Amino acid sequence: MISALNRLVDLVEEQLREEFDIEELARTLGTTEYHLRRMFSSLAGMPLSEYVRRRRMTVAAAEVVRGESDLLSIAVGYGYGSTEAFGRAFRAVHGASPGDVRRDGGPLRTQPQLRFRLTIEGSTPMDTRIIEHPAFRLLGHAARVPLIHRGINPHIQQHIGALPEQEHARLRALSDTEPAGLLQVCDDIDPDGTEGSELTYLHGVAVTNGTQTPVDLDTIEVDAGTWAVFRTEGPHPEVLQTTWAATATDWLPSNPWRLRRGPSIVAVLERADDFSTATCELWLPVEPAR
Repeated sequence: MISALNRLVDLVEEQLREEFDIEELARTLGTTEYHLRRMFSSLAGMPLSEYVRRRRMTVAAAEVVRGESDLLSIAVGYGYGSTEAFGRAFRAVHGASPGDVRRDGGPLRTQPQLRFRLTIEGSTPMDTRIIEHPAFRLLGHAARVPLIHRGINPHIQQHIGALPEQEHARLRALSDTEPAGLLQVCDDIDPDGTEGSELTYLHGVAVTNGTQTPVDLDTIEVDAGTWAVFRTEGPHPEVLQTTWAATATDWLPSNPWRLRRGPSIVAVLERADDFSTATCELWLPVEPAR
């Protein structure tokens, strides 16, 4: 996986002035565009699209400062149809317009070329199991919410808080397969993992396909497949979020699995009354890395 990410970085440099086919690259590297984007954003700390924009504007800034070409020629050379569009992208990265930078020589904010390296320390063992699960269905109450990487998501908190206590009890009674109990489900996640992008959050339970679905509940159909299940215990949600991040930075690069499309599921096994601590299982859909 690390070599695939570095090849992706090399391709960005080779084609800074043009669009490149990440799907085809992923195929030649024996992985998927979805997994490649998810791993890039997790390890780089930014979406691939943002990295490409920063690199383009870093290289373009040198041409702006040199003054050998007019701004429209530079804009068109980097795929922008007008100096206005180029200027907006330039200002978003450097905090100044191309004209100001050409006149004053700055300010400039450089995005260095990334290089991925894997360091395995092994100081924090991850309690993991791999299971095969038949197709099942998720039932519950869904909402579109923004992605927030750290801390409590107030939009999710508000969504759950609006449900009456008897509704939680009704959902628990419907659960008849793993993952057991009330679940926190994230689906339709942006592969780039962009903070603020929308995802579908479902508060509900897992049921077998033969279970009758109440008409007032939202449903997510889940295909049969392999799941990596990570057990966490401690302060909530900090330990869960740290483990979630470590699946990308530590576990996936050093194990023969890759992410596949599907919902991410958190099952809360035990928790304190105030939810300050919890024991959870994080279910991630995976497939063998080829």
